[in-house]
Amino acid sequence: MNISKIHTVILTLLLFTSSAAATPLVNCSVDLDRNVLPAGQTQTTVIKINLDAGNILDRADRPPVNLALVLDRSGSMSGDKIVKAKRAAIEALRRLNSRDRFALIAYDHRVETLVPSQSAANSEWIEARIREIEADGNTALFGAVSQGAAEVRKALGEDYVHRVILLSDGMANVGPSSPKDLGRLGAAMLKEGLSVTTVGVGNDYNEDLMAQLADRSDGNHYFVAESRDLPRIFAAELGDVLNTVARRVIIDIECPDGVRPLRIIGREGRIRGNRVELRMNQLYGGQNKYSLVEVEVAAGKPEQEINLAQVRCRYDNALTAQPEQSEVQVVTRFSASTEEVQRSAKPAVQKSVIANEMAEARDKALDLYNAGRKEEAVRELQQRQAQIEEKSQALGLPALAAPAGALADDAAEFEADDLDSSRKKSLRSESYKIRKQQKDY
Repeated sequence: MNISKIHTVILTLLLFTSSAAATPLVNCSVDLDRNVLPAGQTQTTVIKINLDAGNILDRADRPPVNLALVLDRSGSMSGDKIVKAKRAAIEALRRLNSRDRFALIAYDHRVETLVPSQSAANSEWIEARIREIEADGNTALFGAVSQGAAEVRKALGEDYVHRVILLSDGMANVGPSSPKDLGRLGAAMLKEGLSVTTVGVGNDYNEDLMAQLADRSDGNHYFVAESRDLPRIFAAELGDVLNTVARRVIIDIECPDGVRPLRIIGREGRIRGNRVELRMNQLYGGQNKYSLVEVEVAAGKPEQEINLAQVRCRYDNALTAQPEQSEVQVVTRFSASTEEVQRSAKPAVQKSVIANEMAEARDKALDLYNAGRKEEAVRELQQRQAQIEEKSQALGLPALAAPAGALADDAAEFEADDLDSSRKKSLRSESYKIRKQQKDY
């Protein structure tokens, strides 16, 4: 076996009760940022775990959806915003069928369950309840999301795709209101198999709070500058939810002695000793998602082969309600030839690393900027640009670092102190899409 060209051995283990000839719905594969490592020195390399989900061929076979819409009806939503929000909610309802469940929670300073979780078949009555919504009051966002989760939990033990969609245009000012509060709520919901998709409208909502809630629960996040786009965004989100093919996705990575996980790039996850765990609540048909893990590798001898990691992907097939699992053994070798190491570099992996490191830098810079630490925010962007350029040079792929030049422009923008609310929301939203590989609608 030529390890410079073939560096992974894939062992697929199916837990189907059907025939052994069945193939997994999600294809798990692994790439490295370079297939050959330099001998005689400790170095780092990035493992990219790819998950490619199969399409639903027959839409009638899709799993049923258990959906709760949580709509802001505070005073700031008056006028065109509430009109478009109600239209989007009705259009979302009309995409469901009698197998699906639907709940509607509206909130201002109070939280009210207008439609308790029930069959979406009762659409005429539900639409009437949606049309009755009027805007007034403050924003009890935390309590509203909690109530949305409570409605979804009514069918939690059943075979549904569970989703809460939150829409808000303002600051949470009743009840818990910090990004950390909502982040903890999102993390708790993920453990139950619930995801929250957040839709921020206009320039007055807290983008940090909305992104944290979506991120920690593995939902989508949208910045909607104009309320006229709400029906389109809701349609896109329902398109994803109705195309769910895998649920409760867990990626376990185990490294042997001599290989130490350092960090997860772009995603939330856990590193415990030589093990890494990543969770995704769902995968959509035809979608590719990936995770990036940087590891430190002890010095090796020329031509020595090494097992970098054992990667296991587990999930529930949403079409069959059966668990599936696959394993990938990641193998590479060392070389004394600098030219061979550079030739083995994988530009596609490096592009993913650069995109996610830029997203991380922007997120961190925004956090610093919002905390009043502008100089540190500028320095974060400048330092990350230099690091990306240095690593790309070492890999023999200096041209790949060109996109990182945008961080210099961002640094100048941060330094000039002209970051308005819309720009901050746009930066946060774009970084989120990159880190989560969210479709751009």
